[in-house]
Amino acid sequence: MRETPLSNCERRFLLRAVREGKRLDGRQCYDYRNVRISFGPDRGCCVVELGRTRVLGQVSCELVPPKPNRATEGILFFNLELSPMAAPGFEPGRQSELLVKLNRLIERCLRNSKCIDTESLCVVAGEKVWQIRVDLHLLNHDGNIIDAASIAAIVALCHFRRPDVSVQGEEVTVYSPEERDPVPLSIHHMPICVSFAFFQQGTYLLVDPSEREERVMDGLLVIAMNKHREICTIQSSGGIMLVMDQVLRCSKITAVKVAEITELIQKALENDQKVRKEGGKFGFAESIPNQKITAFKMESAAVDTNNVEEQAEEIITKADPPSEVFATPILHAPGTAQIGEGIENSWEDLEESEREEEVEEEGESEAATSECQRMETEDTSTISKAKDEPIVLSDSEEEEVVILEPQEVPNKTRTQTTSKQENTSKKTFNKRRRKKRAAR
Repeated sequence: MRETPLSNCERRFLLRAVREGKRLDGRQCYDYRNVRISFGPDRGCCVVELGRTRVLGQVSCELVPPKPNRATEGILFFNLELSPMAAPGFEPGRQSELLVKLNRLIERCLRNSKCIDTESLCVVAGEKVWQIRVDLHLLNHDGNIIDAASIAAIVALCHFRRPDVSVQGEEVTVYSPEERDPVPLSIHHMPICVSFAFFQQGTYLLVDPSEREERVMDGLLVIAMNKHREICTIQSSGGIMLVMDQVLRCSKITAVKVAEITELIQKALENDQKVRKEGGKFGFAESIPNQKITAFKMESAAVDTNNVEEQAEEIITKADPPSEVFATPILHAPGTAQIGEGIENSWEDLEESEREEEVEEEGESEAATSECQRMETEDTSTISKAKDEPIVLSDSEEEEVVILEPQEVPNKTRTQTTSKQENTSKKTFNKRRRKKRAAR
């Protein structure tokens, strides 16, 4: 399923907002969205939220033979997945051009920058090394996937602990967490990506573009940097020509943003480590008491309940006494009434012409009812006369005489006929009244 294209009106609106220095979410041109980090119950699992863009990071490890040309170095493997759960435009099981570009950029940012000491992952040179695998899953797409993915990857690597091992001769022993404490990875620095969107051939610049802003941008510049102001990688896409001053300005902005995000990551790691040592609830378990799976723990607000009765009495004494005058309801029409004080309302007050029509309709219904009653009395008298006088049939030769008496007609039939006629007349009256109300 392809993503829904933007209409011309939306495109013009977004470009005009960029020219005026405004953004849909209320940010300024150089503002970064809020970054939230939460950890799972296991080591190496984290969820990073960049605005409404959410990425889940999970780190795992296993012992494997090393590469022939690097016998004393461990292996780092990164994998980013874009599923339809994040956005309907992503197709499952297909390597799109965007996915290939994002995976290459993450590898250049984290593996080629030598942020992790791969030699410390070697167990037996040329035989066994640790392979560290980082799986990134995009949970929700709202723009700037690369920044959220790079933060999730480095946070998961810092939070991960590998099992401890020992080598005795040719025997390699892997210890469980109960036997020995797991060992953290040796991380030299934390490279973080910052994205810049350019509009109208580099005239306008936005930091951390959203999903709609990415659709109308002319080019994208991604700079990966650590807190020591060292550029780890830089990539420009979109076919725009950037001058040196623009790149230098973006690098200065990147240095500020990376310092802020690095400090946030370190605080999140310290808080998680502190909570784990205390034995309290940590990771995703914090959201279970709030009955919200995707929610974060919120601080409970204190409510002062002291002197509540005294405050209530003061409010009652200061309040004005209730008025003793009660407004009587004014009946305008059957089934209606006026509530409240003020000028008399004429709602549902029928006009003279409507009253005359209603009187005529009532007269017609009464005439129909009287006619039905008259017909019923005539039928009853006819039946009674026929009952008193028997019918005598005889032939000309006077051989046999047969006397036929009429059967009694049940009263239910006459009563049902009368009730049906009354119902018909009432329905006719109601239909006329509804048509007149609709015409008004």
